Amino acid sequence: MISPTAKQPELRRDVSIWGSYMWGYSDVGADIYAALGLVMAAAQGAANLSFALAGLVYIMIGLAYTELASAYPVAGGGQYFTLRGLGDFWGYITGVALLLDYTIDIALFTVASTGYVNFFSSHLLGRPVSSFLIDLGPFHNVNYLWCLESLALTFVLMILNVKGMRESSLFNEVIGAIDIAAESSIIIFGFLFAWKPELLALQWKTQFPTLTQFMYSSSLAIISFVGLESISQAAQETRRPATVIPRTSITLIFTVFVFATSFSTLALGMPLDPVHPELSWKVIGNSQGDPIATLAKAVPYLGFIAGPVAAILGALLLAISANSGIMSVSRLTYSMSQFHLLPRWFDKVHSKFHTPVRTIVVFTLIGVVQTVLAFLSGVDPKNGQPRAMEILGNMYAFGATLGYILVLISLIRLRFTDPYTPRPYRMPLNLPWRHKGKTVAVPILGFIGVLGVSSIFFTVIWTHAIGRIAGPLWVLLWLGLFIWYRRYRKLPVLKSLPRDWEQEQIAVLTSAEEFDLLEQYKQALLERNRQRARERELGKK
Repeated sequence: MISPTAKQPELRRDVSIWGSYMWGYSDVGADIYAALGLVMAAAQGAANLSFALAGLVYIMIGLAYTELASAYPVAGGGQYFTLRGLGDFWGYITGVALLLDYTIDIALFTVASTGYVNFFSSHLLGRPVSSFLIDLGPFHNVNYLWCLESLALTFVLMILNVKGMRESSLFNEVIGAIDIAAESSIIIFGFLFAWKPELLALQWKTQFPTLTQFMYSSSLAIISFVGLESISQAAQETRRPATVIPRTSITLIFTVFVFATSFSTLALGMPLDPVHPELSWKVIGNSQGDPIATLAKAVPYLGFIAGPVAAILGALLLAISANSGIMSVSRLTYSMSQFHLLPRWFDKVHSKFHTPVRTIVVFTLIGVVQTVLAFLSGVDPKNGQPRAMEILGNMYAFGATLGYILVLISLIRLRFTDPYTPRPYRMPLNLPWRHKGKTVAVPILGFIGVLGVSSIFFTVIWTHAIGRIAGPLWVLLWLGLFIWYRRYRKLPVLKSLPRDWEQEQIAVLTSAEEFDLLEQYKQALLERNRQRARERELGKK
């Protein structure tokens, strides 16, 4: 049997219930700051419908992650769930998809964070950052200043994560709490004093996108709801995860869905363009670097202070979202190396900081490369904004949807193959099904979720030119590493290694100090063994 455990320094459990919530909020809550401008540019008058459609799919994904992360509270998240449910090969593919997401997370959110910093650039530099353009050989109109700002922030966050979970978690918690209060104030004041339902209806009627544009925008809108993976990645460092994770996940699902749909609905109902109010969506669509700050600035009575405050908070929250990406990618590779999906070089934990320093450095540098390549694409001639965020967003959507499909399939299969593990939270709407002498709760929402995420995945492939090329190429490159490593270690490539998942689960629940669940699990296994013994006795007779 192959066991991932080893006598070496382990990840420490430093994350409280508030810290767990804020790890998720820092990722998902920050997404609207980056996605609002991108989605409104594509969806136009139907932007809030795009967010709502993506949000419904996100709810099903969130419920699935809530169940799995509370049942299997270990580092690895979706990759670990798929490994247990579908085996080594598909577990690796899920891990690779999430590796793409986390490195893009680092790149996309450092770019978006510094974009909000640049809200003040005209005052600080005398001219907007968008004017700092140079040509580099065959690459034209490269915004070098914005790129350098993003790279500088990336290196600061890398150092923060090397120091440890407690320091970076505290950073998330303080800024996240302030941001929730600020976002709530903008939404409340905006709806009370500026929102006009007739303007929303006018844009639905006259500015509705084509079907292709709407599908493209919906696939981009999924960016606003990626982040629950962060909670599961931090599960191995969360105190009492079986109790904490369901509470934080459900609360996070509700919070983020309300914020995303509220901001998009508010933007469509505010007269942001006084000359052509039916083009209010365009004002936000042309402000992809700082859309929330642009919207906040237009709120009556509060705008003079809300705009700058939203820019500051957007910069900080997006920074901690990038910070969360670094944390998650390091924990993911830590898990994959322990299960012999990546070389064991990746699972080295620093003896002082108790953090996987090697993976933090390696994958942060991959994020740096992605940032540079995205800025080399130049600017969009329609609005003069760098195309970096749109390109990174396309890649983000590819990795997220591919990984989520496999996670949802794994949840369904684990209900049949591992019915003995206690599930502190279970997805609603289950159909009882008799399977091999045991009643299994078949998750109806799991099947609906697979269909919903699959439709978004195929939309990404259909409408995202970069996503359908660079996304599969990323998977193939990592698949080559997997084949080489498994052959080098003389391990099967397509078959799974034998693993004692029952002893692994006992160790996980013991480490998490979930002793009630541990006792339930042992009792379930004992009853199963007794049942098997009785069946063998009957067979002999």
